[in-house]
Amino acid sequence: MSAPASNPFRDLVEPLSPEVPGQRFFNPTKLGDPRYERLPFSIRVLLEAAIRNCDEFLVKSSDVENILNWQHTQTQSVEVPFRPARVILQDFTGVPAVVDFAAMRDAVMKLGGDPEKINPVCPADLVIDHSIQVDFNRKSDSLQKNQDLEFDRNKERFQFLKWGSKAFKNMRIIPPGSGIVHQVNLEYLARVVFNHDGYFYPDSLVGTDSHTTMIDGLGVLGWGVGGIEAEAVMLGQPISMVLPEVVGYRLHGTPDELITSTDIVLTVTKHLRQVGVVGKFVEFFGPGVAQLSIADRATIANMCPEYGATAAFFPVDHVSINYLEQTGREPETLAYITKYLKAAAMFRDYNDVAQDPDFTQVVELDLSTVLPCCSGPKRPQDKIPVSEMKTDFEACLGAKQGFKGFQVAPERHNSEVPFQFNGKEYTLSHGSVVIAAITSCTNTSNPSVMLGAGLLAKKAIECGLSVKPYVKTSLSPGSGVVTYYLKESGVMDYLSQLGFDVVGYGCMTCIGNSGPLPDSVVEAITKGDLVAAGVLSGNRNFEGRVHPNTRANYLASPQLVIAYAIAGTVRIDFDKEPIATNSKGKPIFLKDIWPTRDEIQAVERTFVIPSMFKEVYEKIEKVNERWNSLVAPSDSLYTWDDESTYIKSPPFFDGLTMKLPPPESIKDAYVLLNLGDSVTTDHISPAGNIARNSAAARYLAERGLSPREYNSYGSRRGNDAVMARGTFANIRLFNKFLNKQAPQTIYLPTGETLDVFDAAERYKQSGVPLLVLAGKEYGSGSSRDWAAKGPFLLGIKAVLAESYERIHRSNLVGMGVIPLEYLPGDTADSLGLTGRERYTVILPEQLTPRMIVDVKLDTGKTFKVRIRFDTDVELTYFHHGGILNYMIRKMSHN
Repeated sequence: MSAPASNPFRDLVEPLSPEVPGQRFFNPTKLGDPRYERLPFSIRVLLEAAIRNCDEFLVKSSDVENILNWQHTQTQSVEVPFRPARVILQDFTGVPAVVDFAAMRDAVMKLGGDPEKINPVCPADLVIDHSIQVDFNRKSDSLQKNQDLEFDRNKERFQFLKWGSKAFKNMRIIPPGSGIVHQVNLEYLARVVFNHDGYFYPDSLVGTDSHTTMIDGLGVLGWGVGGIEAEAVMLGQPISMVLPEVVGYRLHGTPDELITSTDIVLTVTKHLRQVGVVGKFVEFFGPGVAQLSIADRATIANMCPEYGATAAFFPVDHVSINYLEQTGREPETLAYITKYLKAAAMFRDYNDVAQDPDFTQVVELDLSTVLPCCSGPKRPQDKIPVSEMKTDFEACLGAKQGFKGFQVAPERHNSEVPFQFNGKEYTLSHGSVVIAAITSCTNTSNPSVMLGAGLLAKKAIECGLSVKPYVKTSLSPGSGVVTYYLKESGVMDYLSQLGFDVVGYGCMTCIGNSGPLPDSVVEAITKGDLVAAGVLSGNRNFEGRVHPNTRANYLASPQLVIAYAIAGTVRIDFDKEPIATNSKGKPIFLKDIWPTRDEIQAVERTFVIPSMFKEVYEKIEKVNERWNSLVAPSDSLYTWDDESTYIKSPPFFDGLTMKLPPPESIKDAYVLLNLGDSVTTDHISPAGNIARNSAAARYLAERGLSPREYNSYGSRRGNDAVMARGTFANIRLFNKFLNKQAPQTIYLPTGETLDVFDAAERYKQSGVPLLVLAGKEYGSGSSRDWAAKGPFLLGIKAVLAESYERIHRSNLVGMGVIPLEYLPGDTADSLGLTGRERYTVILPEQLTPRMIVDVKLDTGKTFKVRIRFDTDVELTYFHHGGILNYMIRKMSHN
């Protein structure tokens, strides 16, 4: 295949090997431009994609020049297009994406177009990993029971996804029970370099999960986007992005042998939060990187959303190639990956200072200064040295309600509540650990911490230690490879003896699928109004996410998860207090059972081998018999079932015509909710259990479902009626109108307190537009498109906040909801806003990116805000009423 004649850079094409002229690549070094070798490696990936896809229409030669001139354009908010090589989805976000595609096909047909045009044009992999819950644990058959329940609950969703895999080209489904999307991506799906259609080019992707950045640890540039934006990419639309600043993060020094990769990532997360990297790329360099395994690098890249960056890139080096070999990639694949990256000047030697590119800013971390740590009790960036966990928790108990406070009266700090479990009496108090989960993509992909946990369990059992039976322990690995090497190395039995049996392959506790706690435990927590704790090896610990009854949740390494489970409380100083006393009355300290780095690496070298990866992944698409036996229709248009409570045709495209409506000002809007800082997408659109007293539960009950059939909000994202009712349904939502945590608001015309959905319905019946007031970091957390779709369906026309999380702002734009931002120095408080005013937002006929507009109140007050449409493309989407409307009109017109 030759380069398209329309590509002005076709002269850069050359064979990778002269002896194989049919295999070519665009060689950026042939530009002969000295600026190329000064570019950060992450920016080189953007440049290559722009060169290869340049057609002077969607991607222009001026875009190539802007990227090449990054050193001067990085701070000028220059907009560039990016066409990633592929898209990755998980099922919570993948089901609504396929629902949207099915509805878009219907809409295109109604407008006279060809519905088959709604089809992914780049490879799209959907990994089913978010559905499984920890219903059963501490039993040898827990895994099978949980997987059976997952299928029973989600059969309809799975049938729909199977239809999608048949109806849409370029879409591959990885069945349930295979593992966590990001680990499967690392171990199996990642190409690192594509060899497609006669061309070599860098692997790159966007994904509908914010932790897509994990793949950056392998040198594949990727980040999370909203489901809405991902759908446009799958349909061939480039991502429009502001050319980012790149913060160089220099690692040097050697970590102490007792330090884990989790300690390093929690330290990096806090540090980069302080530096301020929102909307920027972070690129790692320096001699310290060469000491980190790919699993360690991937752990650091995974938590990129928690420190706020767009991507956290580790360019490919010899360690990356060794990892690809370890995970069973073929020798010829490794050969062309290495050859291509070296030819394109994208292969890194972290010890070669001459290779260090220019960065916007450089910050450093001496790995020898990293201490064992956790993060919590409510945010991933709130790092606490393990030596300070006890004092920090006790300070949080009495502190004012907030990210580091529970506002428990001093006389209640030592409250104890006795309870019965399996015929024995136990006691719970503030800080008691009731959930201990080795879970999530962040750590379960890393053999060093997983084997470390196994060795710690072995030593604990040998010392006569155990975990109290009421603690909900679980192990949910990211792939079958983990179970393989835990068994082969002989540590699985010890993990099981402590209660850490494999309960499933999926996100599970980290996404909120922690399952129920024992009734007697819940009753004790409720009776004493206790601040019970969850400890998990995850990446998110926002309020109400892990479990409604664990108000304190700490992120920790798998080793520390086990340690706190054995201790039974987070109110312990491991340096000074024994973790437990064994059956012989001997006090055992954590240092007595903690494995060293050398011990762990010796086991890893012996037992984590290529044949394991090959054996697991050769059968990944065929191994699930229940998936194989699922029967799904094969029609190109989906036949919607009006009785379904899982899959429903969404109303987003109802009444859509080819004619563009003019932009309308927002007149006399009421404020639906008055919110504070760090409102997460979990607050806006929870993924966990559907509360029995919620609007969504009432809807499902009216359709004949019993509470045990409700499943989770995440599993019902294919049904807009459930999801609209689930919007702002998090019990930990703090609404200033109520001055307490509740999924409710005040219906301002009458002063009644109502569920948020019911209030929105009242406003909608009156034909009144709605607004949300918020503080800093609105929409932080998971890349959840329903956190934008839900507010849209409630009638919210705009959000007014001090700042936005990157993906959520993009999602709001994608749904046609206006993200308004206070000008610097302004807040709701400084402007004297109570939220009880009525708001008019004046939109001029000619909108421009980031323009400032007036907001008028019914009190007579006027102030200015910035509209956060950051690019011309985003304005285009807004004029169409959202990105999907734009794509439908485009596909219907062609």
